[in-house]
Amino acid sequence: MLKNFENIKSFGQLKSNGYKSLSIKDEMRENLINLLKKGNKTFDGIIGYNDTVIPDIQTAILSRHNIILLGLRGQAKTRIARMMINLLDEFIPVIADSEINDDPFHPISRFGKDIIEELGDDTPISWIGRDERYTEKLATPDVTIADLIGDVDPIKAASLKLHYSDERVIHFGLIPRSHRGIFVINELPDLQARIQVALFNILQEKDVQIRGFKIRLPLDVQFVFTANPEDYTNRGSIVTPLKDRIDSQILTHYPKTISDSKKITNQEVRLTKNQISDIVVPELLENLIEQIAFTARESEYVDSKSGVSARLTISAYENLISSAERRMLINNEKKTYVRVSDLTGIIPSITGKIELVYEGELEGPVKVAQILISKAIRQMFLQLFPNPENIKKKNMDNPFQPITLWFGNGNSVDILTDISAEKYKEVLNSVPHLASFVEKFHPDLDEKLKLLMMEFALHGLAEFSLISKHHLEFGNRFEDMFSSMFSQSSYDEDINEDESYP
Repeated sequence: MLKNFENIKSFGQLKSNGYKSLSIKDEMRENLINLLKKGNKTFDGIIGYNDTVIPDIQTAILSRHNIILLGLRGQAKTRIARMMINLLDEFIPVIADSEINDDPFHPISRFGKDIIEELGDDTPISWIGRDERYTEKLATPDVTIADLIGDVDPIKAASLKLHYSDERVIHFGLIPRSHRGIFVINELPDLQARIQVALFNILQEKDVQIRGFKIRLPLDVQFVFTANPEDYTNRGSIVTPLKDRIDSQILTHYPKTISDSKKITNQEVRLTKNQISDIVVPELLENLIEQIAFTARESEYVDSKSGVSARLTISAYENLISSAERRMLINNEKKTYVRVSDLTGIIPSITGKIELVYEGELEGPVKVAQILISKAIRQMFLQLFPNPENIKKKNMDNPFQPITLWFGNGNSVDILTDISAEKYKEVLNSVPHLASFVEKFHPDLDEKLKLLMMEFALHGLAEFSLISKHHLEFGNRFEDMFSSMFSQSSYDEDINEDESYP
């Protein structure tokens, strides 16, 4: 780009300064080459794709291809498309007042050709920034050819006193107005087949046909499409000839590690200053949030074809913080640590983010959310403590026995959601041997993290059926597995005896 470009006001000045125009695909290619040579990141903030998706996108751009990003919901497809503007020049010159950003060196509209012919080097020039060269359209069934390509404008014909056969009466749609820019169509399969057909010639032959007018418009557009592969059958499909004209198909995916997933969540969550300063989120809880999403993607209750968006963990993290904040405010505390019991607050974040299969519908969304949380706790427990199942099979020394025996003697403990920090400490310390059990496997924890690990240990033991856990209205009750079964059985019998039938 020229220095002091803002002082260049005419086509003649542009030429005298040695400006050379490039097609958008060549422009993006040149800028990408410069970035790669300097070792700069091209898609900063896109996490987990460094070895897969991003190299494929860079290859496609170097090949000057139109691109389709294919993947399930919440895989950063739209964000990647929007970040492609960083590969554009900061500003480019256009013929002033041109509807379709005519290049003064290569005008394609009737307006652009006429003004260059009339004024020559005196043709006025304006400059547009890279943000103005990005257009995004969500494909919906009501999108028309007029929206995307254009239509005859009777008002323009009347005001200019032109015949309908004159090219100047055309009102250009989004794609011609994206000339020399990036045009993105999200959820391409939702576009009606007849509208997709209208894109054929634009992608290949550069012909635009509007109301019977066949106009040769060599549009210079970088097309980026996004689609969910399952939409091919659920809501619509990409017609085969159109798919054939899209040069590179790039498959996206969910984060492959808890570490990458945490980075995405921490990058995207929206927290207030007070939430950041007053509420501590231990790494254990961060990992649990991500593990819930990983568990959901493999769950027999969740439709894997719909996917589980990264938005689940983002919303869940925000609700986790808010759940702890609510408890802190109720108890008039100035600071708090997030607890395992705060996970009940994330259930609304899960139920709205998962699509259930038939078995999941039978269980219900809230029950499925609780199952996912339980399985995530079970997975994390195996990373922090010995596997109870292995101890039983191999007749090893049982480190859990002192705790389970205490519950087996008829003792129980209630951990309520809204209890104060002092009460929380008192309840956990009331379980003999629980603190020493945690110290044995995690000796270097401070007091707050030790209490958290003690609570987590109770949840983990319940998931492996060494003790029982019952959901109360405002928390959980932990007690002996067998006495719990008997009391529940007795309760059910009482219910049945009280029932009367006509």
